[in-house]
Amino acid sequence: MLSKIISFALNGLDGVPVTVETDINKGAVSYDLVGLPDAAVKESKERVRSAIKNSAMYFPVNKITINLAPANVKKEGAHYDLPIAVSILKACGELSAETDGIVFLGELALDGSLRSVTGILPVLISAKSKGFTRFIVPAGNANEASYIEGTEVYALKSLGEVVTHLKGERQFAPVQPRSFKAERSAKNGNSDLSLVRGQKVAKRALEIAVAGGHNILLAGPPGTGKTMLARCIPTIMPDMTFDEALEITKIHSVAGVLSEEGIVTSRPFRTPHHTASTVSLCGGGHAKLHPGEISMAHKGVLYLDELPEYTRSTLESLRQPLEDRVITISRAGGAVTFPADFILCASMNPCPCGNYGSAYLECSCTPAQIHKYRSKISGPLLDRIDLQVEVDGVKYDDLTGQSNEESSEIVKARVEAARAIQRERFLGEGILVNANMGEKQIKKYCRLSNECEQVLRTAFETLHLSVRARARIIKVARTIADLDYSSDIRPEHILEAASYRSYDTSAI
Repeated sequence: MLSKIISFALNGLDGVPVTVETDINKGAVSYDLVGLPDAAVKESKERVRSAIKNSAMYFPVNKITINLAPANVKKEGAHYDLPIAVSILKACGELSAETDGIVFLGELALDGSLRSVTGILPVLISAKSKGFTRFIVPAGNANEASYIEGTEVYALKSLGEVVTHLKGERQFAPVQPRSFKAERSAKNGNSDLSLVRGQKVAKRALEIAVAGGHNILLAGPPGTGKTMLARCIPTIMPDMTFDEALEITKIHSVAGVLSEEGIVTSRPFRTPHHTASTVSLCGGGHAKLHPGEISMAHKGVLYLDELPEYTRSTLESLRQPLEDRVITISRAGGAVTFPADFILCASMNPCPCGNYGSAYLECSCTPAQIHKYRSKISGPLLDRIDLQVEVDGVKYDDLTGQSNEESSEIVKARVEAARAIQRERFLGEGILVNANMGEKQIKKYCRLSNECEQVLRTAFETLHLSVRARARIIKVARTIADLDYSSDIRPEHILEAASYRSYDTSAI
């Protein structure tokens, strides 16, 4: 007898329908599984056999052939256990209930209980877009599945519950939809701009960077507050929308790092160590292509401390994602594309001893040492960083004074207002922030007066900037104008934007 059950495979974040076909016939006892399965799927044979027997159900002693179609799509992961088990039970006559249109996902333990699996959210979203609305998943994935409206999801604990539900012997309630509420970035003892004394230029640059989605570099001597400033960025980031939360959650679900809440409620802030490999940063792997740190930072911040300490190849791998906002990982077995729309925040010392350019400390490095150290960061990479800020030490009186510094909440309100202006401006353009503008949008929304053009020409020729750097100055100026509630870019906006390019490699 032949049976067919629907499940799904994942290619990156995109779901592909997979039909689990089971044929049981007379002949020598065998159990063949075909259809390009990986090791985890092949091992499902023993899990499924034990789960069925330990659930007090009949496992056929015949020739069993299971095909996972389409055969040209690689099947990875343990979530095929449940559809394979249900397909066998249908083929041998143990289960006669209707299963058409139901998508089955879940890993089986030897006692028949269902274990949660990764990638449920992207599977449900892809399946829904293809017309599937009924799902049976493990109980451990209930929270993750509850945020997809327009679906009927049953989160069950065991194979026995699945069978009794399908037979109608016991009806389980579907997962109740849940509403999304973004978490505000909680202020703690170390992360609020009001606690950062001085550094007005750096704090202004952070506000501009977050308001327009621009990349930023903080350069200065050790102990001047670069890391503290970077860790304040989440406190001024705008709250996530539900659509953004779903995008981020899909990536975290595939990576298997999703919390029990079932959805990501705050923007990511990823801080990989400088010993991180290129694969860990970009993504990849041998058996399965996983998202890397730059994809885990999607719609959030990727913070690289001590930028020159990263290997050259690791840093250069950032160039394409910073331009395209996606990364394609290609291996012999195929290619997947993950989103990588993040704000890059990097910090570094200006020289090996860290004191070059400081008004308070003396540098002991030779010009050759300084040039060699800074050359660890290539010109093309530095060119893609919109704001380059030099952070120096502060006077003791600034640290002990009673001056009132702006809180993150006040700065965040201005950021939200600037983001609202950009959302309205780019409605229908497919982008949300100024940093993502292409040449078409720059010409349309960033018209410059003759005076602005003259200021920009002077900066271009004085700093020996590239064409890319010129475009990024205009984008930053557009953000500064938005923070000023100005519909036009004025000369002072261009001047301020150009002042953040003085750290370019070409200017060293």
